[in-house]
Amino acid sequence: MTEFCPPLNPDIPLHVLAPELVDVFEKAGFNTHGIAAHLGPQATEALYRGEPAAVEVATGRGTQMDLLIRLFLLHEPMPATELAKAVGSVLATKLVDANIAQTNASGVVRIALDIRSHVIDGANRWVFSDVDASVVDHVPGPEHVLGVGAASLSLLRTTPTTPVQSVLDLGTGSGVQLLGQIDSAQHIVATDVHERALALAQATIATTGAQHVEFRHGSWFEPIAGEKFDRIVANPPFVVGLPEVGHVYRDSGLNLDGASELVVSQAAEHLTPDGTAHLLAAWVHTPDESWQQRVASWLPKTGVSAWVLQRDVADPALYVSTWLKDESIDPRSDEGRERARLWLEHFREHNVTGIGFGFVALQRIDDNLPSEVTAEEIPQAFEDALGAEVEEHFMRSAWLRNLLPDELGDKRFGLRPGVAREDIALSNSELGFGFTRATMRLTRTEGPRWTHEVDEHIAAIVAGLNPQGLNLRETLELYAVANGYDADELYSAALPAITDLVRHGFLYPDELGPVI
Repeated sequence: MTEFCPPLNPDIPLHVLAPELVDVFEKAGFNTHGIAAHLGPQATEALYRGEPAAVEVATGRGTQMDLLIRLFLLHEPMPATELAKAVGSVLATKLVDANIAQTNASGVVRIALDIRSHVIDGANRWVFSDVDASVVDHVPGPEHVLGVGAASLSLLRTTPTTPVQSVLDLGTGSGVQLLGQIDSAQHIVATDVHERALALAQATIATTGAQHVEFRHGSWFEPIAGEKFDRIVANPPFVVGLPEVGHVYRDSGLNLDGASELVVSQAAEHLTPDGTAHLLAAWVHTPDESWQQRVASWLPKTGVSAWVLQRDVADPALYVSTWLKDESIDPRSDEGRERARLWLEHFREHNVTGIGFGFVALQRIDDNLPSEVTAEEIPQAFEDALGAEVEEHFMRSAWLRNLLPDELGDKRFGLRPGVAREDIALSNSELGFGFTRATMRLTRTEGPRWTHEVDEHIAAIVAGLNPQGLNLRETLELYAVANGYDADELYSAALPAITDLVRHGFLYPDELGPVI
């Protein structure tokens, strides 16, 4: 009966209808918290696991909330009279006319779009997107517009929300990243090559009442040629594969990691001085070069500070099967086996041994300065949002960049609150009793949870640093005298470790303050 991803009725613009629908939702309490309270913890967990039967059992009383959950979350076919009970007869008619609610000759309707609440930046926001396969047995088609997924949530959590004048959301999709920036900028431009995505994003933003978002249709950076922004955010179609487009939300038509290369290489051209870009990206691993070298080669030679964080690496077979399942193709089926074979042969032809995924943050610095790239892995688990950490990283990098040669020793430092020292000892197998130190670590207990292995000398020096006390050079000299070391040799040996601890925020320069 239902065609999910239906054509939208241009005579009834979705963004005009969206506020009226969400007003009904708000009055009914049909939001993230209200739904969880209505269903209870077990049925709520079942909903997120994609098990509709448990939700159906929990919504059998026929209340307005029951009907809204079954219509808009489970996409259950119901008599048109039930839709009228849920949202009112006038709005129900508008939903049918707009093709959001599809009806058959028997008067049975089904909601053909995904319209649901998400908590974004502490506020309930409604996102308009196409129906995925989480609770409905269907295969998303090539025109599918993705809603809130794990990738978009991770980008939200790594993008700063401090106030700026202008933001560009490149490839906005259903407008998820816009919701994270809606209160942060005076002017926002959202682009997408997919007109359907723009229509859904406009509906998403219309429910916020925001008037400062401009939507433009076009490919990549073409709609904003010659313009610059204080902040760019992009969740591009970064799937690594053959140069073809199967699904517009994930496939770029560029070979391998060409989509990530394009965005990373061109973003800085559209940043104001000190402006930043926050991108999701993927890159191939090959025997010929490190992944760090590959991503660094995408950047301009001058004028950019880059922080690249590799979050995960997948082997080619796992990567292909994951994305086949994403489009509801069983890797065991004839179609799945053929698709996988072509994909894996393409990887083999290009010597792809793995596919990395992560975040790329860029800052526009002086064009006369050589670009600097910090590329590192971040496999550890963490819960804190990293937007503030990204801003701190660029502030610390700028501070280090602007130091004169050998000036670091003249600075005073403090130890960041929440840094833990871990002294790990193992049982002494040689003696048969007692413990022997295996390693010592300094670990940040917040943010990205960085961990540095240190020796007892660095640990003692770090413990002795005081923003109101001796500077770094004086602290090292005092430690050298107390322990019988040559002060110059100790300084040279300790400086790289101290610099790394500053770069990762363990130590803060007193002139930047304890909360950078």
